[in-house]
Amino acid sequence: MQRVARAEVRVAGERVGAIGRGFVVLLGVKPDDDERLADKLAQKVAKLRVFEDDAGKMNLSLGQVGGACLVVSQFTLYGSVKDGNRPGFSYAARPEVAEPLYERFVAALRAQGVPVETGRFGAMMEVELVNDGPTTIWIDSDEVFA
Repeated sequence: MQRVARAEVRVAGERVGAIGRGFVVLLGVKPDDDERLADKLAQKVAKLRVFEDDAGKMNLSLGQVGGACLVVSQFTLYGSVKDGNRPGFSYAARPEVAEPLYERFVAALRAQGVPVETGRFGAMMEVELVNDGPTTIWIDSDEVFA
């Protein structure tokens, strides 16, 4: 997850999603992930306090700063280069598992009151963003929600 000043995603040159201040969420799904995990992750993202307050301390959430999320499916997050020089993607969920969970995460974020824009699942996308910080947060569901 990247805190951004603004971001957009394009498919074949067409802008399909854009936000101002907020987060770009690169969402990877593993084969054993489920709807409960998608819901909990959305709650965590919505409530994460990584925006500065008046004292300059990271203390405000997305909703408190009027931010939004650009959620992009990203199976390559689970690419393994352990063997050889060409990544293997066996740790990523197959599209028929990943896409419904991606959609569930997006819906759960919206249910938290977060404005959400998306990329296009399975498409080759160009993601352009302006880092705010830069502040990047790695949220590993195995660690956070175990």
